Amino acid sequence: MPFLGVHVAIALCFAVHAVRSGQERYWLFILFAFPMLGSVVYAVAIWLPEWRHSHAGRQVVQGVQRRLDPTRELRAAQDAFETAATTDNRVRLADALIEAGRAEDAMTHYEAALRGLYADDPDLQVRVARAQLESGRAGDARRRLDDLIQRKPDFRSPAGHLLYARALAAEGDRDKARHEFDTLVGYFGGFEAHAFYAETLAGWGEADAAIRLRDEALRKAKRLPAYARRMNRDYLKRLERIGAR
Repeated sequence: MPFLGVHVAIALCFAVHAVRSGQERYWLFILFAFPMLGSVVYAVAIWLPEWRHSHAGRQVVQGVQRRLDPTRELRAAQDAFETAATTDNRVRLADALIEAGRAEDAMTHYEAALRGLYADDPDLQVRVARAQLESGRAGDARRRLDDLIQRKPDFRSPAGHLLYARALAAEGDRDKARHEFDTLVGYFGGFEAHAFYAETLAGWGEADAAIRLRDEALRKAKRLPAYARRMNRDYLKRLERIGAR
């Protein structure tokens, strides 16, 4: 009976989804006439395809794809660029290269894209700064971002802000890096900023501060839905390793 109750509860959830999403009413009959089989059929035919194309679904699917086939996007980006060497395809290839840990190769493509209409593109400048930082050129990344801040004072980029804090830390400017990280963890979506800040604090020998930040972030994560935790799984794992090294 408890087993049947679980399947009835699942059928009820899918029934609510069917009504809210305007599905045909015969799905309600299928769900309650066949509580287990009906739910499986509904999940495969209706819910899973819809969820897969939602923002959260795309994030999870892309994460799974990266784990099962880490070079898939890089291969696709290379094929697209070889087919049509457009600026968009070049930037896509550079993005894939940097995710594959090939920052120097990515920087070559990013810098080649900084021409014409894209010469002053702030998002592309942030991408170049990331490639510089991840290839060991923290000073260049900081100078590029400082220049961007001066030229585009109204431009807002959480990713750029995090890069700036990381570049400051890499250069040894602790006071300014601490200020930027403190600001970041107050508004940054997800746990990327928390992970980088906690790792930076640990690297500075401030183990207690790193652990406090870790614990605060993990408590916050526990209150999130499962899909949100999956989206942040890599950064949460990095936080869990703080203090366990």
